[in-house]
Amino acid sequence: MSGSLARHMWHQIEPVHAALYFSAEASEEAAALGYDITSRWPSYFAWRTAPLGAAGPALVAATYYSFSPAMIAEHVPGIWAVTAPPRVLDARLRAVDRTLRTLLPSVTQLEEAADLAIRAAQSIDLAHRPLAAANLDLPWPDEPHLALWQAFTVLREHRGDGHLTALHAAGLDPCEALVSFAAIGAAPAANFAGRGWTGEQWAAAQQRLADRGLVYADGTATEAGHALRERVERHTDELAAGPWRALGEANAERLADLTRPLLGEVFTSGMLPRSSTLGIGTVRAPA
Repeated sequence: MSGSLARHMWHQIEPVHAALYFSAEASEEAAALGYDITSRWPSYFAWRTAPLGAAGPALVAATYYSFSPAMIAEHVPGIWAVTAPPRVLDARLRAVDRTLRTLLPSVTQLEEAADLAIRAAQSIDLAHRPLAAANLDLPWPDEPHLALWQAFTVLREHRGDGHLTALHAAGLDPCEALVSFAAIGAAPAANFAGRGWTGEQWAAAQQRLADRGLVYADGTATEAGHALRERVERHTDELAAGPWRALGEANAERLADLTRPLLGEVFTSGMLPRSSTLGIGTVRAPA
């Protein structure tokens, strides 16, 4: 049940966390800092990396995994020449504040949800969880909706850090991770173009997977390829289960109930892309 609960809660928190990367308010804050907002990537790397400090391209590549190192180097460390991480973090909270208040004017009624989410976030195992740990090191905002978002971010990055462990354990390198995900129909291959891999690199990764019997010549997954991705997602769920086990199923469901109106507003706002690279709902949750 813990793996199933971890998957369920990810579906609840991921869209709320991701609002930062797509809202008009966040774009305005990024522009005010001096970032080029004709592309989403400069502000994305700044928002997500700032808890690590002025990280260089190698650290970002290690913690993000599926982005091309060459693409990362186009933005990092250049993003820190625009402004320093502390200013990015301040603007990040302003962006989240404005975004959530636009979506749900009653954000001040999220005290109980924030308390539950913080309890879950503070229970995480920090080993091999650099992005989760970096966000957990930040001070908790006083406003409940901001504390809730920060706790959701810790929990989201905790799951993401564990996902990289599962991918590495499965023998999938960064580009292969994306190719294998597209192969099972989680998202069209074109959706991953923003990760920066060239056509030649994508084809080479597909060939490596074909040599392992994981994809057919047309790039679709074989039975073994589907099974491998299923194992990766189950392993990810297992690694993400700790905070929900600590919080307890009843409290986790209470948190989901309390934040469901906010989740609904995120979805109905239209800010999130209609087809993402997450593949939520593509892989079956474990029983």
